[in-house]
Amino acid sequence: MLRAVQTMSHKHPPPLEPDPPSNRTIAMDPLTAQQYDCALDLMRRLPPQNTEENLVKLIDVVPHLTEEVLSAVDQPLKVRRCNQTGKDYLICEYNRDGDSSPWSNEFDPELPDAPTPPPKLRKLEIQANEAFDTYREMYFEGGVSSVYLWEPSEGGDSFAGIILIKKGALIAEREHYVRPRRTNSPCPTPNSFPVGEGVHKMKGAWDSVHVFEAVERARDGQYKLTSTVMLYMITNKAELGYMNLSGSMTRQTDQKFAVDDPSAHIANVGRMVEDMELKMRNLLQEVYFGKTKDIVNDLRSIGSIKESKKQADIQRELLGKLMERQPKQTSA
Repeated sequence: MLRAVQTMSHKHPPPLEPDPPSNRTIAMDPLTAQQYDCALDLMRRLPPQNTEENLVKLIDVVPHLTEEVLSAVDQPLKVRRCNQTGKDYLICEYNRDGDSSPWSNEFDPELPDAPTPPPKLRKLEIQANEAFDTYREMYFEGGVSSVYLWEPSEGGDSFAGIILIKKGALIAEREHYVRPRRTNSPCPTPNSFPVGEGVHKMKGAWDSVHVFEAVERARDGQYKLTSTVMLYMITNKAELGYMNLSGSMTRQTDQKFAVDDPSAHIANVGRMVEDMELKMRNLLQEVYFGKTKDIVNDLRSIGSIKESKKQADIQRELLGKLMERQPKQTSA
């Protein structure tokens, strides 16, 4: 359910892993491996909006697993503003070395000898940011998006990238990630936006993270995509009370498309991301939200208990009358 990543710049990311982190092989003794699996299993069941706070508490319990846990747990996306262009961008695992902006290709703060994409890939990165900025505006009607591209360490006719999209009430927050080797520092949480303020007395956020790898072979491109959605909605109304509906989901796919020119990669990956987000939205709405709605309807009644009991008594009485008449109709 969670995607395994490492702490490094967007120039040198980790390869995609087809298996969940809990199933991958790690050089640990049996006890440590069990603690690691339990830690990830616990984080999967906690609200994504409290990930930073829960990570700090978890690391205090198992400090020897700090690097492993921080590199394996997806954290909510945070927003930064590019000092040169004035545009917002998203920071994540893949651009932590100085938090580089995809709009200016500069690091904030400045980082000497910072790794940047080669000119050809940088041109494609600019086009991808413009394309997904339009996609975000059309599908999400707001929010922030960022795209980062890099060359894999093994080289060859391939490249990788990450597409980030954030939409929600917390979009104005600009906080830093929990970083390795800084576990003693206080951890910011996304709860500074009070529930209950405003007209609708609700808040929520949608974070989608799409990591892909593209390999060119002749005039075709082979793509691998790993998509993670972190979603939460919180309401606090006097008539309904407090409700927190949150969770995360990860799905993977791979496809092959024709590649006539470098810009075709953007269209191919965009098609995969669009299809994946549509499937995940439908799954969330039909399965998770639908099941939650059924549970809430069973727990809460719109009318009074007295009225519901009266209707149930009438239904039982009508059913009894029908059952009494059935033998007479059969004998006739």
